[in-house]
Amino acid sequence: MADRLDELTTAMADLTGTLEAAPDNAEVFEAICGEAATVIEGADLASITVVRESGPETVAWTHDTAYALDQAQYAAGEGPCLSAAATGEVVRVSVSTASEKWPSFTASAKEMGVGSYLAAPLWVDEQLSGAVNLFGYGAHGFEELDTKVLRLYTVVVVSVLRTARRYQQARQLAESLDAAMRNRAVIEQAKGILMAVHRVDEEQAMRRLITESQHTNVKLREVAARFVRDLTAG
Repeated sequence: MADRLDELTTAMADLTGTLEAAPDNAEVFEAICGEAATVIEGADLASITVVRESGPETVAWTHDTAYALDQAQYAAGEGPCLSAAATGEVVRVSVSTASEKWPSFTASAKEMGVGSYLAAPLWVDEQLSGAVNLFGYGAHGFEELDTKVLRLYTVVVVSVLRTARRYQQARQLAESLDAAMRNRAVIEQAKGILMAVHRVDEEQAMRRLITESQHTNVKLREVAARFVRDLTAG
């Protein structure tokens, strides 16, 4: 057990290091997927399913067989990863049990030589949910300890992903506010020039800019920027 915890600690440290490098979502999912396969004994393959409005999608996988297994589940509309994502519970089954629950998917999995399945739900928020999926070539069906370790791993992963998403959202908000401030600044500059040159009040100056924007089908900020640029250039 101590060795397994050491492996889990190392995996989380590696994953944190990946996030600190500020990669894109694809790299984050690849790291989560790869580390999951290292902390669970008997996990020969791993993948991550994200459930979108259009349906489930595999966003990371350690081997083409893992990707093919997920596609078999989506096509059949059944399987461990779909069950974990839908119920919010860890799914651990061997090939014999799976054959009874998901005959269509299991038939495809058997052809690929896979006989053990372990999947844990991955629920970050309303926009990001799915499952971490592990597959084994043996018929061992994984152990209860594997279930506990994977559950602990996904709890930490969810926390890390939520932190990363909050950071991304904060950065996007900051960028939006910065853009809004720049837009406001150039519009105010254009208004000031119009007021001085044409001796109109602030409301009339703004109306002129809006009218030009509507007539030319050009964004208000671009109209203001062009006006300022043309005037200063002349």
